[in-house]
Amino acid sequence: MVSQKASVSKLTEKGQATIPAEIRRKLGLLPGDTVGFELEGEKVVLRRIQPFDYAYHKALSTTLSEWDDAEDDEGYRDL
Repeated sequence: MVSQKASVSKLTEKGQATIPAEIRRKLGLLPGDTVGFELEGEKVVLRRIQPFDYAYHKALSTTLSEWDDAEDDEGYRDL
């Protein structure tokens, strides 16, 4: 049974379904965005996946060298 709050979409022969407009708006989904699906028991959770900015993370990684030594590895191993 579907709750009264649920949005419904029909599955195509190719396994595709349209994400209802209200859900797209609430998640901020735009054409070309990536979404992820996670199973939680009998439920599926749809999440908007943030794009990975490789250049930003590469630039940021050069500032993290102060944490790159054996003492830090030992101190943070159990976290």
